[in-house]
Amino acid sequence: MYLLSEELLNIAEFFSILSESTRLKIILSLRESEKSVSELVEAVGMSQSAVSHQLRILRQGRVVKYRKDGKRVMYSLDDEHVTRIIDQAIEHQKHK
Repeated sequence: MYLLSEELLNIAEFFSILSESTRLKIILSLRESEKSVSELVEAVGMSQSAVSHQLRILRQGRVVKYRKDGKRVMYSLDDEHVTRIIDQAIEHQKHK
């Protein structure tokens, strides 16, 4: 399969987003269920501002999406592709 340089850069950037441990903790938490920012703060044990910063990066990379529920903002994984990639990474790690 031949990919254009721009496509390769986009793929590399996507994996770069997934490679940071705090973002990975957020992704794993969202793999379980949709969560609010305060629930994510509790799940990853970081400040609200740090979690919000990481969520912004994840949103820009189309790894997570959000919806408003009244005053709360609820986050979830963007689509099934993200879930499958994470599941495959976990499975790969188990077989080492």
